[in-house]
Amino acid sequence: MMLKRRKKDQTVPVRSAAEIELMAAAGAVVAQALIEVRAAAAPGVSTAKLDKIAEEVIRGQQATPSFLGYHDYPASTCISVNDAVVHGIPSKTFVLAEGDLVSVDCGAVLGGWHGDSAITFGIGDLAKEDEDLSDATREALWAGIEAMLPGNRLTDVSHAIEQSVARSGLKYGRRLSIVANFGGHGIGDQMHLDPFLPNEGKPGKGPLLAVGSTLAIEPMIALGGRKTLTLPDGWTAVTKDGARAAHWEHTVAVGKDGPRVLTLRPDEKPPV
Repeated sequence: MMLKRRKKDQTVPVRSAAEIELMAAAGAVVAQALIEVRAAAAPGVSTAKLDKIAEEVIRGQQATPSFLGYHDYPASTCISVNDAVVHGIPSKTFVLAEGDLVSVDCGAVLGGWHGDSAITFGIGDLAKEDEDLSDATREALWAGIEAMLPGNRLTDVSHAIEQSVARSGLKYGRRLSIVANFGGHGIGDQMHLDPFLPNEGKPGKGPLLAVGSTLAIEPMIALGGRKTLTLPDGWTAVTKDGARAAHWEHTVAVGKDGPRVLTLRPDEKPPV
């Protein structure tokens, strides 16, 4: 009797130790750009000004903005404000105001390897519901990061994110929705690689995680419904119901002793 061979499990692409260090160097550039963008963000500042700051930081460290020119995208960052979820195009005429909820997504390539990260923050005093939304999204990010362990599968990360959002909805007493049709991705010598990483789903499915596997984990959460619309600019995705949204992202590698966040900012600590 001939036995049918079991198909070998696919694995999320693995990077060498040297390649991980190159990605960490690119990640450090992204982290610094986000730090300086956040420090400069204030009422009356245009999103184009923030984009210029990010590009100057990136180029000042001999790196190149990953976003600029990607599928003809016209800027070095995506800056999405209030009901904009992702891919907001910086503009000289879009001026920040007190109470705005701002998400900044930034990428850089250095030595042929990429880092990709996003943060959400408020301008001046932020409404409590917006603070809760941002906190819940950041907590979901770190829940996904903690699932980046050898032997886990791709959707173990997805499920961790989904469960965190459900817990946060109860904790904060808010309606929180995972934005549909967006998620994380593989990353390495290109900014966007397979596999696509959903922000929800059953655990135990998809390719295996191994030491050296790298993913960009990026939950996007809204205070209302999960559906989006794309604006006429062809890029900016906004919530269909006008609800505010938040976006947090890190580039992460699976390590022997646990996940390694390659875009970690120096003053950043996981949420308690």
